[in-house]
This record gives sequence, structure tokens and C-alpha cells, in this order.
Amino acid sequence: QFPDDPAVLVRKLAELRLEHRDLDTAIARLSIDPNVSDELQITRMKKRKLRLKDMIAWIESRLIPDLDA
Repeated sequence: QFPDDPAVLVRKLAELRLEHRDLDTAIARLSIDPNVSDELQITRMKKRKLRLKDMIAWIESRLIPDLDA
């Protein structure tokens, strides 16, 4: 899915973190206003945020050198 080039991984990691942060902000904004609250959209955004969190963790683990080596 992602190349092994550390520079590419670091760049992708920054993109994913930014998207994760943006989703967090959007979810908070939607949750505050009961007139605009769309539970389905909020649920989808939360699921996307969880997938991003998993991808971020995976990339971070790829960037940390293997201690067994």
C-alpha cells in the first residue's frame, strides 16, 4: 500500500495526521449544533477517523527501526 521510502512515509504521515485533525474539528462542530446534526455523517466521519488512526499507527511502526535487528 505504501512504499518503504522513509521520506514518502513521513510525508504521508503528515497528511494523515492533518486529515485526522480536520475530521476531529468537523465532528466537534457538527456535534455542537443540534439543528445541523446529521448522525449518519458524524458516524461516517468517526469511522474514517478511526481508519486514519490505524494507518497513522502502521506508518509510525514502519518508521521505527526494528529492535530485534
